[in-house]
Amino acid sequence: MTAYDAIVLAGGAAKRLGGADKPAVRVGGRALLDRVLAACADAATTVVVGGRRPTTRAVTWTREEPQGGGPLAALGAGVRHTSAERVLVLSADLPFLRENTVEALLAAAGHGDRDGALCVDQDGRDQPLVAVYRAEPLRRELALLATEHGGLAGLPLRLLTHELDLARVEAGPLASFDCDTWEDIATARARIREHGTVLDEWITAVKNELGIELDVDTGVLLDLARDAAHSVARPAAPLTTFLVGYAAAKASDGGVGPEAVAEAARKATALALRWADETETP
Repeated sequence: MTAYDAIVLAGGAAKRLGGADKPAVRVGGRALLDRVLAACADAATTVVVGGRRPTTRAVTWTREEPQGGGPLAALGAGVRHTSAERVLVLSADLPFLRENTVEALLAAAGHGDRDGALCVDQDGRDQPLVAVYRAEPLRRELALLATEHGGLAGLPLRLLTHELDLARVEAGPLASFDCDTWEDIATARARIREHGTVLDEWITAVKNELGIELDVDTGVLLDLARDAAHSVARPAAPLTTFLVGYAAAKASDGGVGPEAVAEAARKATALALRWADETETP
């Protein structure tokens, strides 16, 4: 992946949430800020502009001057801590942002001499806080705006984006969905519990909670659980999958890989099927 730094804007008064600490609000058991940080885990440096709070990975903290000075002031504060040629800029309230959107933005920003790339939502509106900017023109325009207006506080983001040559990226329908109200939070919480997404969301949340970085074929484990439940007894399903994970860790000296999980699951599945054969053989 292209080298980049990330700036996450996590300030603001969240007036439409009654002043709640919006980046800390949980969706699917994870803070909104942590969900955004997971999407840019490959960033060389991640700067969070806002009040310090616990996060699932290390970040650099800073604050805009004055506090509450708005997104341009926050962006100006964050960019001082970056050094990469490209800077990913995100708001901290994007529950459905994924790595593939970040990759698409980086790819679009790397074509030709464009100054960057930003997401366009389903209604065709630019999303400048789901964007990648080339650092040099970003710094230049921020400095010009600060000089022209006597600072960046209170200035709208469009003053920046109107001066930059940005590619537009039409990401997935939820990539730029942000949570400004409690209704938005409720919508996000409901969406991740839908049948087609709840399992992936849950597995991601568990791995995040346990500090596990492992990509496994969940279909293999689900098939194993089904075979253990049907061939032996229903309680055998969770116990068997636990033992498979333990065996994979032991075989890998603690550095569990997907291959070790797949091999342990294959052995356990074969055993469950042999167990079932014995009950069916006269």
